[in-house]
Amino acid sequence: MTSSSYKSFKPQVPSLLIMDRYITTELIPPFLFGVGAFASVGVAIGSLFDLLRKVTEAGLPMAIALKVFLLQLPYFVAYAFPMAVLLAALITYSRLASDSELIALRSCGLSIYRLVLPAIILSLVITGITFVCNEQIVPAANYEAALTLDQALKKKEPSFQQSNIVYPEYRTVSQPDGSQTDILTRIFYADQFDGQRMKGLTILDLSRPGLNQIIVANTAVWNSVQSTWDFFNGTIYIVAPDSSYREIVRFQHQQLHLPRAPLELAEQQSRDYNQMNISQALQQLKIVRLSGNEQKVRKLLIRIHQKIAIPFACVVFCLVGAILGTRPQRTSKATGFGVSVLVILAYYVLMTVGDALGLSGILLPWMAAWLPNMFGFSAGGWLLIRAGR
Repeated sequence: MTSSSYKSFKPQVPSLLIMDRYITTELIPPFLFGVGAFASVGVAIGSLFDLLRKVTEAGLPMAIALKVFLLQLPYFVAYAFPMAVLLAALITYSRLASDSELIALRSCGLSIYRLVLPAIILSLVITGITFVCNEQIVPAANYEAALTLDQALKKKEPSFQQSNIVYPEYRTVSQPDGSQTDILTRIFYADQFDGQRMKGLTILDLSRPGLNQIIVANTAVWNSVQSTWDFFNGTIYIVAPDSSYREIVRFQHQQLHLPRAPLELAEQQSRDYNQMNISQALQQLKIVRLSGNEQKVRKLLIRIHQKIAIPFACVVFCLVGAILGTRPQRTSKATGFGVSVLVILAYYVLMTVGDALGLSGILLPWMAAWLPNMFGFSAGGWLLIRAGR
């Protein structure tokens, strides 16, 4: 490269950086507008109306209602991020196209791929922010909101009542050939858990050689002070190695030193999908697999994959919005909002279809979760290639 050509080439680098900065600053205001607009619609429909009804009909204190509202707000803000990216890309590139700025930039030799790059990079940043919010903030806030609401309304039976709690406990033993195997040592079953106590319990205890126990009780609660279980109104059956009953003990109140794990299991199962991060969902998946409920396993697997797939909707929406916006016509915020709603509706229809296909076993869970994104990337890529010709 000659010195003259080098001099002509050198100024292009800062000009490209200026262009990237210019497009990014144009994207941010409509993005913030979209976050506010979509979050407001979501929180009004999904939270505010219900809280106002509880204030007027159930006597919920305004201070508690405000606290629950603020705790539920991060959920709607996080879900507004992908929608806001779509609106920002659509409005920004539509304005650039209608003002012939895109034509001027393309006449300088810049391809459509290079022009949408700043928006894609910004969408990747927002994808990371969305993922962190959905992992660190939203689950804890949703769970705290549910507990606060239940306590304020003084429900006798909390909304997270569970049934059919099964907790097996195993011990690893070494075989004569040196291999290791897991042997069932205890199985804990309860008909119900109402958030405070277990009901309808049956425990099969095989932990002590030569002494098997079957414990049946009406209720049981965890005694956190003494770190033990308090069983009420039950019977202990002690079974001899020859399978005959050695002793039958009836009791009104009996303390048994059993692990706290069944309570942790019940409390974990009480959480809704929106109240768990990926780590908590994976822990619950291990427990659900023990129950053998394949439908519930598939559903939880789909939700786990969606926790990764949904943040990447920011990139999908950005790609689709930018390409739709490159058409030479001005799009106002109202029109952009309407077009965004149609694209979002199509995305969530595909999400519903993916859920149905995944739960029925037609698609693998990861395919069901990523189905809307795969369609979105395909459609966006096709539109981008057409626009680049």
